[in-house]
Amino acid sequence: MLGIIGGTGLTQLANLEITHRRVARTPWGEPSGALTFGRLCEQEVVFLARHGYGHNIPPHEVNYRANLWALKDHGVDRVVSVATVGGIHPELLPGTLVIPDQIIDYTHGRATTYFVDTNKPVVHLDFTTPYCEAMRAVLFAAGERAGIRLRDGGVYGAVQGPRLETAAEINRMERDGADMVGMTGMPEAYLAHELELCYAAVGAVVNYAAGRGLSSDGIQMEEIQGVLGEVMAQVRRLLEQMVTDDASAQCAV
Repeated sequence: MLGIIGGTGLTQLANLEITHRRVARTPWGEPSGALTFGRLCEQEVVFLARHGYGHNIPPHEVNYRANLWALKDHGVDRVVSVATVGGIHPELLPGTLVIPDQIIDYTHGRATTYFVDTNKPVVHLDFTTPYCEAMRAVLFAAGERAGIRLRDGGVYGAVQGPRLETAAEINRMERDGADMVGMTGMPEAYLAHELELCYAAVGAVVNYAAGRGLSSDGIQMEEIQGVLGEVMAQVRRLLEQMVTDDASAQCAV
């Protein structure tokens, strides 16, 4: 079953029948909100609002362990994560959709693993490829069918938040190889890996990173709002196409 992590607007998918919401309980505490279940072509899809339905949970306080655990516990085996990002690479202009293939973790103090039982052997998991290539391919296929241009690949720099970055921090991240900056990519990607979920991300570029382009003298929040509506409309179309393709394939079996 497919799970989608994002804002509440992502429940508005064409032809999707919302069947119910379910409050989940996990060993790791409460997830960000109730799981929203929908059905398309007899296929169930689960949505979760990462920041809560009132968008009141900041990125450093999201209970990532509970979110991923709740999805897995309710039958999800594939996850698409949607997040807004700032563009560092010159090609990642506001309004661009990018499917990252690598990630650098700059966060700190977050609960980053399910392996916390000191009575068990230490577990080291390979994280060379942080995103599921099969799910990335599904997204690209959906983008092609929907006529939506997706940038293939890029390094997501995951920062702590909730503040935005300094120009010097962005310069350092660029030297490190980061192409975009966001606040929710980790530990979400790694926790999905621990749970053996096929996980991919859609980065919606809503602004130039600090010190870049129109943000050279400061990031203007009103400009972000202006781009956000348009780029999220593209995201909804992409997800609608992906779910429709997935459902059609299931129905054809």
